[in-house]
Amino acid sequence: MSVLTVWKILPEGLYVDNAVLVARKELAWEVDYRREAENCAAFRKLLTNDPVFYVPEIIGELSTKQILTQELIYGVPLDKTIDMDQETRNMICENILRLCLTELFEYRFMQTDPNWANFFYDAETQKISLLDFGACRAYSKQFVDDYINVIKAASDGDLEAIKAWSVKLGFLTGYEPKIMIDAHIDAVMILGEAFSFDGLFDFSQQSTTSKIQNLIPIMLKHRLTPPPEESYSLHRKMSGAFLLCSKLSAKIHCKPLFDNIYKNYKFG
Repeated sequence: MSVLTVWKILPEGLYVDNAVLVARKELAWEVDYRREAENCAAFRKLLTNDPVFYVPEIIGELSTKQILTQELIYGVPLDKTIDMDQETRNMICENILRLCLTELFEYRFMQTDPNWANFFYDAETQKISLLDFGACRAYSKQFVDDYINVIKAASDGDLEAIKAWSVKLGFLTGYEPKIMIDAHIDAVMILGEAFSFDGLFDFSQQSTTSKIQNLIPIMLKHRLTPPPEESYSLHRKMSGAFLLCSKLSAKIHCKPLFDNIYKNYKFG
């Protein structure tokens, strides 16, 4: 990758070396089944009383560093629920978004793999089983404190606050040209749109992906610093959740989900 960067084959703003280092670390996590078993046990405890989510038990005596054995679950991957009724699809997507916000802002511990096959919906019990905890990661209190301020600024439409908190987090240096700062703020506003909208947010009518894609060339050309390491997997998980909502044509009251999290959030 360094050769590709030196010879300008890849754009400087891609910061490929940083992305590769993060990916290498996360791939090592994915194949350590003892670590995954510990993550699974942690999530099983955290979600014990959740009305929707279920984490199948690890069978310890049948598991090793190379083998992971869990109890049998029933259901279908979430992308296979596309033909279910609107109410069911709304319920699934609303709870996936609720889980993402809870993982980050309450647990500070997230399963970051958005693969839809990691979530199984059982129509009989109306529960969603969670699988594959290899890509879990923890987030520092400081990172989460700053990040929730970025989302709050987006939900309030406060562009200056988005810029200030983005500099504090390390997404920006503060010395970027105006075109880069504007593109970054636009991207944050696009991603935060669902949490700022009063009423039912219709994911089937959104063009989030194409809007972000239009900004990528600007950010690749003018970015002065790589994004924080924590953001790679976090944004992958959030993007996967939004894509699921779009695929299932969900219509959800998203703003109250974030407002409730923010109201009860404890800083510091």
